[in-house]
Amino acid sequence: MSGPPSQHTYRIEDLAHRTGTSVRTIRAYQDRGLLPRAERHGRANLYSEAHVTRLHQIAHLLDRGYTLASIRELLEAWDTGRGLGGVLGLVAEVEGPWTDERPDRITRAELDARFGGPDDAAVDEAVELGVLERIDGDADTFLVPSPQELSVAAELHAAGVPLSAISRHLRELRGQVEHIAARFLEFTTEYVFARYLDDPGHRTDAHAAEAASLVRRLRPLAQQTVDAELARAMRVFATRHLRSHLGSGAPSEPRSDTRTVALPTGTIEAVEGLVGTERVAAFVALAAEREVHARALDELATTTGNANEVGEPP
Repeated sequence: MSGPPSQHTYRIEDLAHRTGTSVRTIRAYQDRGLLPRAERHGRANLYSEAHVTRLHQIAHLLDRGYTLASIRELLEAWDTGRGLGGVLGLVAEVEGPWTDERPDRITRAELDARFGGPDDAAVDEAVELGVLERIDGDADTFLVPSPQELSVAAELHAAGVPLSAISRHLRELRGQVEHIAARFLEFTTEYVFARYLDDPGHRTDAHAAEAASLVRRLRPLAQQTVDAELARAMRVFATRHLRSHLGSGAPSEPRSDTRTVALPTGTIEAVEGLVGTERVAAFVALAAEREVHARALDELATTTGNANEVGEPP
């Protein structure tokens, strides 16, 4: 019978204890190709510090939300010299905060004072929207991920806007902003990050560090662009709105910006399953707008192409 494992080798039970992993999990990782097999020494299978490091890497990636399939790809990249460290650095940069704003805490008493009294339904809706987060073990205190967003809601409510209307507006706004974020990511991926994602030659530690640096540089651009465009649009529409009211000498009738359109039940149910009931209208509107823009671009390209053909010599 073999003696006890040395300082740098482990039997499978010792490896499990050393890494906080079960024996069954270690064997499952081996079957999936995530963990190298043990080395055979006499009648014993012994694991090394390399196995300890690999198990810690797997646990770290699982904590970040990666699937076992994607972890295997990352570890294969590491084993072939393509740089796991750089990839993890890029992941940390992308998953880091995209704003300088710091979360805060607020008590239920402070919340009630800011919004004119207790309203359990409004608090529940704020938690659902992520404006507030409950704290385990402290029912009277909430985490506020964005104090600025909560302050805006408080100012609107103080100006006379009902909390239910503020919540509806936030849901609609969030759907539109998520569309903007998705388009910005598509844009930057196509023109900036495609070479890092699609070209195997750009998957080294150095290239991953370069991509992480680009994320840091591009991170504020989306917000700066939205801020500038929102300021421009508010100036244009606020001026137009004021002139309209002043020019008529009396408040004009509210203009309806919506129309009812009959859609198949199956389509509505499919959209509800994709984005939720509250975001159906925003999703359909944005999808239609995107299609209209795409057709306009196609028409422009076709017209330009035909004009070029006409101008060519026979």
